[in-house]
Amino acid sequence: MGSIQHPRRGDTRQCIQDVALELFAEQGYEKTSLREIAERLDVTKAALYYHFKSKEDIIVSIFKDLTRPVDGLVAWGLEQPRTLETKREILSRYSGMLTDAAPMFLFLEENQASLRDLRIGALFKERMTDIRELLEEPDAPLSNQVRCLSALFAIHAGMLTLGDDEGHPEERREAVLEVAFELVNRAHGVTE
Repeated sequence: MGSIQHPRRGDTRQCIQDVALELFAEQGYEKTSLREIAERLDVTKAALYYHFKSKEDIIVSIFKDLTRPVDGLVAWGLEQPRTLETKREILSRYSGMLTDAAPMFLFLEENQASLRDLRIGALFKERMTDIRELLEEPDAPLSNQVRCLSALFAIHAGMLTLGDDEGHPEERREAVLEVAFELVNRAHGVTE
């Protein structure tokens, strides 16, 4: 059928996620059925249902797999001193995580309307709030809260909007981090 081989024992869940994300990217979330995913995998729909009951279950599982590193970053950040260097390191690590998970985040961006009511919206918002709180000082003025949130959005926007013709991927990442660092620096009274 498709380009995916029959999965080995233990790889089935990952193969389903990969094929589903591939089809969602090709056709859109709404236009892809569980039947099509099963056909691309060359498995029965019953075999697919053994692992996932719905398309939403597949997307949530992919999202949770991709956010485990973010959860680790938050845990790490909570153990660190609340210094500007720590906050810059959080932004840098987060930027790397987004780069590694680019296909999923591009899918989320392109399918916002279809995914608005799914559980991943709330999960994503929780992760963003956790990271924002690591960047902000307690009782920070509203303008500094906005700067810290804008630093996170700069990383997202840079990944999603700067196309391949905008320079080498690492150059784009460095430029986005430079802007994010400037915002966090300013929120902490540092002007360079």
